[in-house]
Amino acid sequence: MKERLQKYMARCGVASRRKCEEIIFQGRVKVNDKKITDITIIDDEKDIVKVDGKVIKPKDKKIYIMLNKPVEVITSAKDEYNRKTVLDVVKIKERIYPVGRLDYDTSGLLILTNDGDVAFKLTHPSKEIDKVYIAIIKGTPSKDEIEKFKNGLKIDDYITSPAEIKILNVKGGLCEVEITIHEGKNRQVRKMCDAIGHPVVALKRIKIGRLSLGNLKEGQWRYLTKSEVEYIKSL
Repeated sequence: MKERLQKYMARCGVASRRKCEEIIFQGRVKVNDKKITDITIIDDEKDIVKVDGKVIKPKDKKIYIMLNKPVEVITSAKDEYNRKTVLDVVKIKERIYPVGRLDYDTSGLLILTNDGDVAFKLTHPSKEIDKVYIAIIKGTPSKDEIEKFKNGLKIDDYITSPAEIKILNVKGGLCEVEITIHEGKNRQVRKMCDAIGHPVVALKRIKIGRLSLGNLKEGQWRYLTKSEVEYIKSL
């Protein structure tokens, strides 16, 4: 079967399709012992693909895991500074990788898998999947600030899509809010809160679409249920 190299790599459990593209551009992939640095089409029945010198093959057993990521843990398979990663928390024999990312100082719901198609569905911008966060911020947003947050804010070189922010609790100069976005740009929630003058003190993701953290405690993980996997595949 002929398919794009990055899709084949994702099907083999190397990483998400986007991450696989990066790996290709970095010159870490060989097809039939020829270094590949651009997107190409391969034949999975004839071509031999190596990543970092190791032959890769499609994974038969698909793994789907939900982790409540602790703070001070890197959303990566490995870290050049030897900091703790999500794979130090989720220790299984199968090779898996995180879908999307949560910042070092953000906790909460993170999916890990070896299924490239599922990773693609959860991360592609066209799906516009809601992501819900609970944030502790400094001060209490005014009605005007809340409207600005909801309608879109200028951050770096882009304007955010419409979002939701709901005040849950106010105490001692801090405010607990529920924030819903469907984008996933770098440190977006923190930057949005900064933009309205209410910096984030603590941040936790509690939902991705219909996937909910529930009572899963920080640092704990579990396999997704059959219905949760079917939901993702239906996106």
